[in-house]
Amino acid sequence: MRVVRKELHFSTRGEIDLVDITHEVERFVEESGITNGQVLIFVPGATGAVITIEHESGLLEDFKRILRELVPRGQGYKHDLIDNNAHSHLRASLLGPSLVLPIIDGELIRGIWQQIFFVELDVRPRKRKVILQAIGE
Repeated sequence: MRVVRKELHFSTRGEIDLVDITHEVERFVEESGITNGQVLIFVPGATGAVITIEHESGLLEDFKRILRELVPRGQGYKHDLIDNNAHSHLRASLLGPSLVLPIIDGELIRGIWQQIFFVELDVRPRKRKVILQAIGE
């Protein structure tokens, strides 16, 4: 079994910025040499997440709207007494910091409309890191 790792680095624009990282993950899988296994996509940090969703502008706007409705800003959350971003932490905990996708015959397996996005949930622009780790043979 082999393990190959890479870090993606990029900047975000702030709250609910969606960054499509699909091509970077696919390129990593191709370059990893792993033919059968899986790839872990992990966000270190408490206010970022990774998701799969179709890259269609209306759907992405719907996603942002529903996230704002599910966990609205400024609802008297106790964490807001510290740094006013409790909603960011709560949204991130609902979405999750990682995804695992299969690699079969050297190809990242995903649905035709299933792109991979980093979701910035903090209230300000950030410099972000996403860790990719391919495991297999």
